[in-house]
Amino acid sequence: MSNFQHITRRNVLALAVALPGAALVGCGGGSDGNATLTAGAAATGDEYSAQVAQKVLSEGGNAIDAAIATAFALAVTYPEAGNIGGGGFMTIHMDGKPYFLDYRETAPAAATSDMYLNFKDSEGKQDPNSSVWGAQAVAVPGTVAGLWAAHQKFGKLPWSRLVSPAIALARDGHFPAKEAIGWRDFMLDAFAALPYPANLKEYFGGMTEGRLFKQTELADTLERIAAGGADGFYQGKTADLLVAAMTQDGGKGIITKADLASYKPVWRDPLSFNWNGMTVLSSPPPSSGGIALAQLLGMKASLSKTVFSGVGVNSAQYIHLNAEMMKRVFADRATYLGDPAFTDVPLAGLLDPAYIAARAAEVNPSAITPTANVKPGAPKMHTTHFSIIDQWGNAVSNTYTLNMPYGSGVVVRGAGFALNDEMDDFATVPGQPNSLGVVGSDANAVVPGKRPLSSMTPTIVLKDGKPVTVVGTPGGSRIFTSVYQVLSNLYDYGMDVDQAVRNRRFHHQLPQGTVIEGEPFSPIPSDLAAELVGRGYSVSTWAFSTDVQAIHIVNGTPKPMADPRGRGRAVIAR
Repeated sequence: MSNFQHITRRNVLALAVALPGAALVGCGGGSDGNATLTAGAAATGDEYSAQVAQKVLSEGGNAIDAAIATAFALAVTYPEAGNIGGGGFMTIHMDGKPYFLDYRETAPAAATSDMYLNFKDSEGKQDPNSSVWGAQAVAVPGTVAGLWAAHQKFGKLPWSRLVSPAIALARDGHFPAKEAIGWRDFMLDAFAALPYPANLKEYFGGMTEGRLFKQTELADTLERIAAGGADGFYQGKTADLLVAAMTQDGGKGIITKADLASYKPVWRDPLSFNWNGMTVLSSPPPSSGGIALAQLLGMKASLSKTVFSGVGVNSAQYIHLNAEMMKRVFADRATYLGDPAFTDVPLAGLLDPAYIAARAAEVNPSAITPTANVKPGAPKMHTTHFSIIDQWGNAVSNTYTLNMPYGSGVVVRGAGFALNDEMDDFATVPGQPNSLGVVGSDANAVVPGKRPLSSMTPTIVLKDGKPVTVVGTPGGSRIFTSVYQVLSNLYDYGMDVDQAVRNRRFHHQLPQGTVIEGEPFSPIPSDLAAELVGRGYSVSTWAFSTDVQAIHIVNGTPKPMADPRGRGRAVIAR
């Protein structure tokens, strides 16, 4: 390794600054049709996007319209994660039917399984930062194609109307959040010594708290997208500028115009499973999120009347039991999961209730199972989130990402947007943890056209066929453990949505088999930490931070909740 330690999501998330959450409540004009809810609602990443979502819903737009407008707004005002240069997933419940849209990034056609072995640090060793920073870390973006596909299938308001708020925010300016400035400074400091060209400072160095920040080039790019739909991004001037960014300043990126022209989002069946008398819709592969969520909820249900009986939420025993479950989920994730177009994912086996019960039976209620003893099971043959529901009961749970804050640090010169570093979500070097601290196998190896494994877990819970909860979060490998804890808080312990989201969260994964990670918003108390240490755990001094955006419907009235850990806002739209 060089004198700069491999940047990890765990390092980065230690910088998170929590702000008090508040709901913005307003009303707007009515809409055609018979409303099934008292109002629409949204919980989004920041105040600007919340206001955009509220206005679209109030003007008669549906959940998809509001999601598209929100996503483009966040691409301007949440530059460290909101994006048009990344990708993501969207879980949808529309007109009573479930859908899942995969607009995850793909590996360029010139990518190879050993391409990152050629990047060396100052000591001549393989540099794991090579898949995180610089143009060679960029995968083919999917966000614009995904949003366009959603609009083509379900959109109600004109496409240009939905992009126009983002254009105005970029051209007229917005007041940058202190978190966005903090992430910029952290990433610039972290990567200053690395040999990979990036121009993050050139484009975002001028962001100053309390001063309008204007992005003229980004506004121009958004206008091309507003006029041309997906073609306004994947063809013409924007595509030319993106390809030029691959080699700007001596970069070694490999995306071509052919890669852009051939990108296609994929409509999939959402992963669906029964839990607590309800149906849970979540993300299928190439995300690990839905499978992991199903396994965690299923294992806890299997153990609810035995080892979990009488155990208090977030007590030492509760954390231990969950850690035992989580490490088994991560073992299965590392072995079996990848892009289903390239990997035979044993989906039915991993979701089989008997298999999940058998994995639950492996949980040791009194001692830590050593990491070496945690093997994958034998089943039969991974950021920004927003949740939206409209007055007709249609729901969207959307998670999209650049991966690390500001992605690869490469901004498309002339177009004004940052590009992802999603190539790091592949298993780029066998046995080597990625920036999230997780390992992968051949199932997630780099292959041209392949989508990297994700942990994103956009989720909708149905009762009697209607959405009752819409939830998700950014946070890398911490995503599905956080969604799991929030849903368990809501339904296993009867918390209201405010309490369920605010409640302390923790995380545990492999290969860090004895580390319990706390969070800055609600740190693990010293007495609880001492008890965990006494059991053989170490309590992380590096904290993670997720940012759950949730809507819970009670008697026909949506209650949105934006996580107080972040700068998100919740709105009601009438």
